[in-house]
Amino acid sequence: MQRVIRCLAVTAFTCMFAPPVFAQTWPAKTVRLIVNAGPGGSTDVIARSMSTQLGETLGQQVLVDNRVGAGGNIGLELVAKSSPDGYTLLHSSDGPILVSPHLYKLGVDVGKDIAPVAPTGRAALFFIVRPGVPARSLAEFIAFARANPGKLNYGSAGAGTLQHIATEMLMRAAKISVVHVPYKGSQQALVDLLGGQIDFTFDLGASIPHIKADRIRLLAVPGPTRSPLFPETPTMAEAGTDVDIRWYSGVYAPTGTPREIIVRLNREIARIMQTAEARTALANMAAENVAPLSPEAFAAERQRARDRYGAIVREANIRLN
Repeated sequence: MQRVIRCLAVTAFTCMFAPPVFAQTWPAKTVRLIVNAGPGGSTDVIARSMSTQLGETLGQQVLVDNRVGAGGNIGLELVAKSSPDGYTLLHSSDGPILVSPHLYKLGVDVGKDIAPVAPTGRAALFFIVRPGVPARSLAEFIAFARANPGKLNYGSAGAGTLQHIATEMLMRAAKISVVHVPYKGSQQALVDLLGGQIDFTFDLGASIPHIKADRIRLLAVPGPTRSPLFPETPTMAEAGTDVDIRWYSGVYAPTGTPREIIVRLNREIARIMQTAEARTALANMAAENVAPLSPEAFAAERQRARDRYGAIVREANIRLN
C-alpha cells in the first residue's frame, strides 16, 4: 500500500513540473507558422523574413505554411484548434483577428481560443484621392463632402475590410455621407482610382509610387504618427478627426500554449523585428516597425481594438457581400 502511495506521489510531483520541463526542451522539431494570406502579400513576406531569423535563434526550422480562404479564417481556425504545444503558430493581419468575429460565424472564439504572442509590424496607411477631387487637405475634402452628400464614392477590398472600416470611421467623425464601391481586392480599387472611376480610398502602400509621381493625392495618414515616407502629410487626428487605425500583423498561438514558450517567442520576435534586416523587409512592404509589446499588453490591445471595430460593424450595419 505504501508503495502505491509513493508511486502516486511521484506521479503527481512529475505532472506538477511537466509544463516547465516541456517548455525547456521546446522546440525539439520543426515549428509550423500558418500564414492565413496568400504568398507574396505583406503578411506572407513579413512572416517569411521573420521566420528565417526565428528558426536560427530557436535551433529548429520555422516552416511557413499558407492556408488561404474565407478572409483568413481557415488558417485562423486551424491554429485555434491545434494542439497548444508551441509547434503550430499563426501569422495574421488584423482582419481575421479583429473584424471577422463580428462578420462570420466562426468555429472558434477568437478572444478565447487564440493567444496573442507578439506584433511583427504595422501597416502604413494612406488616405488618397484622385486628382479631380477639389481638395488639397482633409479639411477641404470634408467640407466638399458635406456640401455634396452622396456624390463622392470610394473603393474597398470588400465589406468589412480595412478600407470599409476606415471610411465608416471617417463618415462618423466628419459627419459626411459617401458611396461604397466594394471590389474583390484593394489593387483593383487602386487601379480604378487612378482611372478616375472612384474618388478616394484608404491604401496599404501600393499607392506610394503613384503618390510620389503626383498621379494621386495624399491628404492624410490615419495612424498615430506621421509617415516617415511623407513627413509633411498630417495625421487624420491632426487634421481634425479622431480616425486612428493601428493595423498590425502579428504572431498568435493556440490558447493553452505554455507561458514559457509564449514569453520566449515574444522576446525573440521582438528582438528580430528591431534588426536592420527586419526593418528593411517592413519598409519594402510599406509597413512600419513597432515598439515591443509584452504578450499581456498585446492581448489587451487586441481586445480593445476588437471591441472598437465590433461597435463600428454594428453601428454601420456592415454585412458580407
